Amino acid sequence: MTIALFCILIAAVMPIVCAGISKSSAWGVPRREGGYDNRNPRDWAAKQEGFAKWANAAQENSWEALPFFAAAVIVSHMLGVVGTLPNTLAMVFIGLRVVYVWLYVTGRQSQRSLVWVVALAVNVAIFLLPVFK
Repeated sequence: MTIALFCILIAAVMPIVCAGISKSSAWGVPRREGGYDNRNPRDWAAKQEGFAKWANAAQENSWEALPFFAAAVIVSHMLGVVGTLPNTLAMVFIGLRVVYVWLYVTGRQSQRSLVWVVALAVNVAIFLLPVFK
């Protein structure tokens, strides 16, 4: 297994980590007092503010980013591009996504958008590596 393929697993776990960050604001708080409501998790999430709301949004965006990243890595590998460059680009993508989540949770919208664009460009580069093989 290559590092790039392993990065798909990391990308798949990132939304779950974001969900945990979102729910952490309600740890130890009874449901009737606004704590996490596992019976109606989406309703609970919709009522959150600040970092809990932003972490939930980062979770949603992480799920949205996952299919394209996985496809880019898999297509690149299927077409014979394996090695240092795809591995490095995949790690850069994961690093950018970690920064993106941090910027999202801490309310830094402008920087977050810039990091999102750079991560998208890295993903496109991974997908296009076979063209320049």
